[in-house]
Amino acid sequence: MSTPLQPVRPISLSDIEAARKRIAKTIVRTPLIRLELGSGFPDIRLKLENLQPINAYKIRGAANAVAMLPDSERKRGVWTISAGNAGQGVAYAARAAGVLCTVVAIKTAPAAKIDRMRALGAKLVLVSYDEAWKTLDDRAYPGVEGTFIHPFDDQNFIAGHGTMGLEILEDAPDVAAVVASIGGGGLITGVASAIKPLRPAVKIFGVEPETAAPAALSFEKGSPQVFSDWQASFVDGAGGQSMFPRMWERMKPLVDDYFVVSLDETRKAMRLMAERARIIAEGAGALPLAAGLAGKAGKGPIVAIVSGGNIDLHKFCQLISEAAT
Repeated sequence: MSTPLQPVRPISLSDIEAARKRIAKTIVRTPLIRLELGSGFPDIRLKLENLQPINAYKIRGAANAVAMLPDSERKRGVWTISAGNAGQGVAYAARAAGVLCTVVAIKTAPAAKIDRMRALGAKLVLVSYDEAWKTLDDRAYPGVEGTFIHPFDDQNFIAGHGTMGLEILEDAPDVAAVVASIGGGGLITGVASAIKPLRPAVKIFGVEPETAAPAALSFEKGSPQVFSDWQASFVDGAGGQSMFPRMWERMKPLVDDYFVVSLDETRKAMRLMAERARIIAEGAGALPLAAGLAGKAGKGPIVAIVSGGNIDLHKFCQLISEAAT
């Protein structure tokens, strides 16, 4: 059963402030720390969303979306589509609310994410990446019933992510730029919706891996694009096969520019965070730091959002050992 689409509208500060109160007991107000790099480097601060209960920012949007469901929709159960983090977020929020949850999950997702979704009580339907991406557009999957919660194109989901923007402005009032990885676009839309009305001079930058960069291509072309050279990589939580037109409509007035970083730059950023700050970041969580280190976001102060840390430890060790020092 598909979900009727609501018209795209801006996420208001009142939406975000209400979400903040609604999810306060579910999420962690994550720390913002300075990454000590020495002279000659940009001033970079890390927003540590890897410290959320599910080790990823998606819990903010999921908690708000589930909390706002009427009883009639909760009784039907909920379902979502995920490479792992959104699925964990919805499963966590659903379990807390006593609601059944199904996740149409990408079968090549890291084992840590698959195992965590199951541990949180979600029923999994494992599909290929192509099937999952098509389901995001269709908003329906054969045999899956319940209330659909879109993992990025959902007003309440995005408002939940916006709460992070309020925290950034409070903890880094001198911030000049915020960099967020882009998968579907919900994170950057939410954060920008909080920051731009309050501090319009703050630059909002999106970043994608070189293997999957439809947002940067869409910015270059001026319209939502398909990324024909898409390739799977260890950056499974960011980058996509295409830019959804509805998300492009949301992002276009809010995001100042889009960056693309290499997989090697991403591995180096993962290693640097582990060495300097003892932070475990998944690939998507390291993209903003990689962009900052490359000088793409200016001198700072830059807030790089570490969006998640859900990665198999064996894979993490392999990736950082491959990173050139």
